[in-house]
Amino acid sequence: MHSKTTKHTLKRLFVIFLSCMLLVPSFGSFFVYTSFKLNQEEISKTICVQRKMVFNTCNGRCELQKSLKKYADNEKRMQNNLKEKVEVVYIQNTPTANFKLVTLIESEVRIFNSLNEKPISVSNSIFHPPSYFI
Repeated sequence: MHSKTTKHTLKRLFVIFLSCMLLVPSFGSFFVYTSFKLNQEEISKTICVQRKMVFNTCNGRCELQKSLKKYADNEKRMQNNLKEKVEVVYIQNTPTANFKLVTLIESEVRIFNSLNEKPISVSNSIFHPPSYFI
């Protein structure tokens, strides 16, 4: 019983992990903005173009804009790269079918000689499709 619950918990954690990994690219600009906000004071003192001005109103936002533009360009380049790869890779799998000719079983069947008579014989052969299609 203990191993079942452990397995179930591990599966659940794995699903959550994969879901988070799928969502991470969506939050790229959010991560850039969060990183900027955490380091905004240091960025405004060291990297900002207007850092030496007396009344600096930029506070490092110029670097944030550069970072967001760089991230957007990188995303666009990656998307174009992926698009090119998708266009190049086409796999065509053509199965080769080896059909075997089967001799027909012939039987004389006279179903209705006339409208008043009963049938004389019945065909016992049943059509079976080749096992390749099943």
